[in-house]
Amino acid sequence: MDLLDEIREEARLKAEAVKRRVERRYNSRIKPRQFRDGDLVMRKAHQYEMENKLSPKWTGPFRITEALRNGAYRLETLEGGAIPRTWNATHLKFYYSYIIISSD
Repeated sequence: MDLLDEIREEARLKAEAVKRRVERRYNSRIKPRQFRDGDLVMRKAHQYEMENKLSPKWTGPFRITEALRNGAYRLETLEGGAIPRTWNATHLKFYYSYIIISSD
């Protein structure tokens, strides 16, 4: 019986070690995103918003109105209309607008 308990304990320790390695590798590739109130973002489009495979994958821009906990954010349109639900940071990315100034 002791041999069986030893084998089980050894297997559990190996499984935990593998889990830690996988977690460490995953976390090394993650780019944490944190937005502040007033930031402009794009949000990932829903399947029903895309008409075909050439449709834009991101919609927006939207403005962050409130940062909640666990990476959730409330959005509004640039005209001030509230978006009805919260969005997680994994479905948002920063919106960068480029202003071209002519030298005329």
